[in-house]
Amino acid sequence: MASFECDQAEGLRRMLAGPKPRIFTFLSATSIAEKSAMLVNLGASLAAGGSAVVLLDACASANGIARRMGAELQATLLDVARQQRAFDQAVQAMPQGFSIAALTAGSLYAAMHDADQRRRLANAFGVLASQSDVLIVDAELDDDAAGLPLEAMAAGDIVIQVSPDAASIKQAYAQIKCLNAQLGRRPFGILVTGADEQEANLVYRNMAQVASRYLAVQLYDLGSVPTDERVTRAARLGRSVIDAFPMAGASVAFRRLAERFALPAQEMGFGA
Repeated sequence: MASFECDQAEGLRRMLAGPKPRIFTFLSATSIAEKSAMLVNLGASLAAGGSAVVLLDACASANGIARRMGAELQATLLDVARQQRAFDQAVQAMPQGFSIAALTAGSLYAAMHDADQRRRLANAFGVLASQSDVLIVDAELDDDAAGLPLEAMAAGDIVIQVSPDAASIKQAYAQIKCLNAQLGRRPFGILVTGADEQEANLVYRNMAQVASRYLAVQLYDLGSVPTDERVTRAARLGRSVIDAFPMAGASVAFRRLAERFALPAQEMGFGA
C-alpha cells in the first residue's frame, strides 16, 4: 500500500510548483436528478476543454454523485486519511472524461469531532485538489453541523444551483442564509437550471436583491442551462449531452458554462 504521507508530500509539492487548483463547492436547491445532470455535464464539458476534473461526493446521504453514477470506488478519502487504503484506490476515472471520488461512505460526525482525523481528512482533500485542475465538490449542508464539513470547501468558490420554481428559490435562499451565518459575509455564485436565459436572469436578479438587502451578501450570475430532454437521453446512454448530442441547446449552455468556470476567480466575479 502506498504511503499516505508520501502522497501528501507529493500533493503539497504539486501545489507549490504549479497553478493553484480551482475548488468549486456546489449546493443544490433542485431535484437530485437535476443536480446530478448538472454536475456530470459540467464536469464533462470542463474535461472536454482540457481540464483535469475530479467530482468529489461529499454528501452523507445516498444522494451524492458517486452513488448516483454507480461508481465502484475501492476507498473513500476518509479511508485514506485513516491510512486504511492507498490514495489511488479512492479515485476512479469515468467514461465522461472526469474522475470521481467520495469523502466518506456515511456520517462524518465521528471524524469531524476528532481533531487528528479532521486534520488528516483535510490533508487528503488537499492532495486530491492538487492532482486536478478543477475539483467540483457535490456538497450538502449537514443539519447537525449546519455547515460544510471541511474548511477547504468554504475556502474555494461556493455555487448554489437553483431552478425557477418558488420552492427551489426559497431553499436556495435558506442555504445562503445558513452559509452566511457560518462563514460570514462572502460572495456566492448562482447557477440557474431548467430555465431559458430571460427566466434565469429574473431569478438571479430577484435573489441578488433579497440577499443584498437582508444579508448584505453579494451574489454572482454564473449562467443558466435550459430544460432539454436530450440531457436525460444522454444519461440513459451513460454519456454526457455534449458528447451524445453536441448541437443540443443544453450542450451549447454547458460549453459556455465550462468556459466561464475555467476563468480565474476575479474574472468570474468571485474575486471582485
